[in-house]
Amino acid sequence: MESASSGREATTGGATVCPRCAGEDVTAVASSPVPGVWQVLQCGRCLYMWRTTEPARRTRRDAYPRQFRLTAADIADAAEVPPVPPRVAG
Repeated sequence: MESASSGREATTGGATVCPRCAGEDVTAVASSPVPGVWQVLQCGRCLYMWRTTEPARRTRRDAYPRQFRLTAADIADAAEVPPVPPRVAG
């Protein structure tokens, strides 16, 4: 996967940062069929995903709602979510 940086997401010193946790490990996981129109980005720390064409409240750390922001401590202290069991045939 490639590192991402396009005009609409938050950046610090040229690096893309996650709007939710401010992590800098952001990669592009998909791109629009028309080159340069949008990308889908994912944070490697909190797994948040967003499309670069979303509004600022979803793409920029300074505009992301404070009540939904995460810190490294929030992520480290999060309860482990149990796996979903396999689907039962029938």
